[in-house]
Amino acid sequence: MSSDGRRSGTPFAPHTPAETAAMLEDLGVDSESALFDIPAEVAFEGSLGITQRSEREVVTELRETFAENDELVEFLGRGHYSHYVPAVVDDLSSRSEFLTSYTQYQPEITQGFLQALFEYQSMLVELTGLGVANASMYDAATALGEAALLAERVRAASGTTVLVPEPLRDGKRSTLDNYVDGSDLTVETYPYAEGTVDTDALTRAADDDTVLVYAETPTVFGAVEPALSTVGEIADENDALFAYGTDVVALGLLETPAEVGADVVVGEGASLGLPTADGMGTGLFACREEFLRQVPGRLVGASEDATGRRAFTLTLQTREQHIRKERATSNICTNQAWVALRTAIHAAVLGADGLAGLANDCVRLARELAARLDEIDGVTAPVHDRHHFREFVVGVGEAAVADAPTAAAELRDHGFAVHVLDDSRLQVCVTETNEHATDEFVAALREVAT
Repeated sequence: MSSDGRRSGTPFAPHTPAETAAMLEDLGVDSESALFDIPAEVAFEGSLGITQRSEREVVTELRETFAENDELVEFLGRGHYSHYVPAVVDDLSSRSEFLTSYTQYQPEITQGFLQALFEYQSMLVELTGLGVANASMYDAATALGEAALLAERVRAASGTTVLVPEPLRDGKRSTLDNYVDGSDLTVETYPYAEGTVDTDALTRAADDDTVLVYAETPTVFGAVEPALSTVGEIADENDALFAYGTDVVALGLLETPAEVGADVVVGEGASLGLPTADGMGTGLFACREEFLRQVPGRLVGASEDATGRRAFTLTLQTREQHIRKERATSNICTNQAWVALRTAIHAAVLGADGLAGLANDCVRLARELAARLDEIDGVTAPVHDRHHFREFVVGVGEAAVADAPTAAAELRDHGFAVHVLDDSRLQVCVTETNEHATDEFVAALREVAT
């Protein structure tokens, strides 16, 4: 159902007790529970406490609930970014041959979808400079977890430590911890300085027990990382892999990960092709060709059919459903192919110049908004002396407002949502989708801060 109460998607058909009884009698069972074999130890015996309602009553209640939502302009980022999605993305990806194609178990009859995924992989290979890209992962967090497991599998020497930035987003860190639970890997951190890698501290932290060093650009604070080549050298000196974290729009502007020594690239692709979901994503995963046999998920390749025509096939399948369990590297769900398709369509619509233009806008908009906020008495923007991409940290510790949480609450009263980092810092994200509200946002922060 849409936020205005209009029905959309698949309708539901509620049943009265009499209708349910009639269906059970026709099936020859006494209750709905008899239709399922649920082990007693996991069966729910309580009540959900949900009153039965007709479809009309449910629609009415949901409409009233949606009406209570705050109408806020979001200046939120930290891994979830809003960009305009062209209508053609919805139109093409909603075609039945794409939308209903779940798993390519018979790839010869899903040539269109396989070709689309091949194009998606080809785009990532071009953007990263690495030899192999899969199609695809759940999100950036799970892609990082898979990179850690890949590093454990391919490293010739002993080593069990994965090094990640100290301020890594909580969700990404907890996902990584879950991924390595049960393996011999442990996760340790290194600090940032000015919102990016403290290379001296990383040098001290890395040793011959390090299996993977992870660094990202833009960082969690929106800063463009200037020391990626140094990070790659530190990893190489300690016989560790270098995992480079990013997102698909940033790849359209920054130097390729291969140029700075990345062995694996992980990140987020949902900034193209998907509306902001604040949770759902499209995980990017690319690596050097020498790791081909250890790539999680699946790869689509180009070949020829019996008549010599170009054809597409799944050249590598590492899910348990396809190969022996002990050989599986990942059980990534194939529904991610559809969101990867949307990313590919959006990237194709933009083209090389359009993607670079969008990425340049992400730098320009952040720079311009930060400069305007920095003119407000008691406000510092950006806090970190770095180039920024979409987002930046704003210091309000010297402002008249009590603290950052109070400032965020008052901004909310003005109709704006921002992230609170601590007592003195906010984080602000700007793209073309909220650019129209920057004048009002600057005015609101000026009123709040002074």
